[in-house]
Amino acid sequence: MSSYTIALNFEDGVTRFIDCGAGEKVLDAAYRAKINLPMDCSDGVCGTCKCRAERGSYDLGDDYIEDALTEDEAAEGLVLTCQMTVSSDCVLAVPVPSTVCKTGQQKFAATVARVAPHKDAAIVLELDVEGAAPVFLPGQYVNIDVPGSGDHRSYSFSTAPAEGRVGFVIKTIPGGLMSGWLARAAVGDRIDMTGPLGSFYLREPVRPLLFLAGGTGLAPFLSMLEVLARAGSTQKIHLIYGVTRDLDLVLEDEIAAYAARLPNFTYSTVVADEASAHPRKGWVTQHMPDDLTDGGFDLYLCGPPAMVDAVRRHLDTTGVAPANFHYEKFTPNAPAGAAAATDTADAA
Repeated sequence: MSSYTIALNFEDGVTRFIDCGAGEKVLDAAYRAKINLPMDCSDGVCGTCKCRAERGSYDLGDDYIEDALTEDEAAEGLVLTCQMTVSSDCVLAVPVPSTVCKTGQQKFAATVARVAPHKDAAIVLELDVEGAAPVFLPGQYVNIDVPGSGDHRSYSFSTAPAEGRVGFVIKTIPGGLMSGWLARAAVGDRIDMTGPLGSFYLREPVRPLLFLAGGTGLAPFLSMLEVLARAGSTQKIHLIYGVTRDLDLVLEDEIAAYAARLPNFTYSTVVADEASAHPRKGWVTQHMPDDLTDGGFDLYLCGPPAMVDAVRRHLDTTGVAPANFHYEKFTPNAPAGAAAATDTADAA
């Protein structure tokens, strides 16, 4: 029997993955995985199990009533999990926290496989995961425990899902908790992580894609590009990678390699430092493609809050409205002993 993977993306950012057999109702598959999705009747009458399908092919049948799911709601991608059967992998947005469904984050044990500094700007960390390879949506992140500290930091995957070795691009922060540990970490050291987390992830690429990366906000785009390359995507994709200094440009060879694997992928790098000799200086908003003016593209943005806010102001000022706009802000944590800043998808 065919089986498909369903990503359940909960309101609190936790994502859990379940297997759903051909012809099996998604609600039943979730219960089989001990995840109690909201429900009252399970007969397509009450509408309690309503979620939003963000990706995938499915069928709702004809056994539910209009009061439970209207025709307009179905056209907008809303589904009843008690009636939904799938014919592909799917992503569902569940409008309640994971705790309500008696589930939560998964914990993974791993060992350090590689620690590679990139100038003074960033560190590439690769971990070998013990047991089953973690499944996640490209663009999501995990919380990584800093050994011996009782604290954690959050980093986006830079590698594709379902691999035994996972990678991260971590900003180097002098005096930072994770940066300090990585400076003395050795291959084989044990480390734990929990997740996956986050609503910033690649949706079905049905129109041109514009990726805007700031600093180590490049990481989730590397994961997305790898998934797109493996899928043989022919969609038009343009990445603008903006940094403060020349030394902050990292992993350019990896980006260039995707231009050879993805026929319609292009990219540009931008350096803000006015003293730089880089051919493109300033901000990413000054180097947006001229042909993206009709809103017929999806915009993905990952960077520090100032960059995210600047891009949003630019869109408002110019009147450019993407078909979809997905973004993730990150704030590096303060050095150990100082007041920590809030962080989301990428912190040092």
